[in-house]
Amino acid sequence: MSEAVNDVFRALADPSRRALLDALFKRNGQTLGELCDGMAMTRQAVTKHLALLEDANLVAVVWRGREKLHYLNPVPIHEISERWISKYERGRLSALSDLKKALESDDE
Repeated sequence: MSEAVNDVFRALADPSRRALLDALFKRNGQTLGELCDGMAMTRQAVTKHLALLEDANLVAVVWRGREKLHYLNPVPIHEISERWISKYERGRLSALSDLKKALESDDE
């Protein structure tokens, strides 16, 4: 497995980093301060998580004057999906997921 793929899996392994990606998915182009507002951690911790996400190419940065804006880059996630999920036959997995949901809703 390539080092880039390992970096993406390593970055996605942490719930705080996934929360940052979710925040950027909801509203792309946020500053560090805006991202910190939605997180229950210090500014320094958010900065470290963002650096790891940047290293994994999951977050791209654009400078606008003195502001550093963070943008979600979904390409690495898509590549993992294509490589690791599609080979397990999405159709069958979707059918099993639908069956599981139906059975769980019948139990309630």
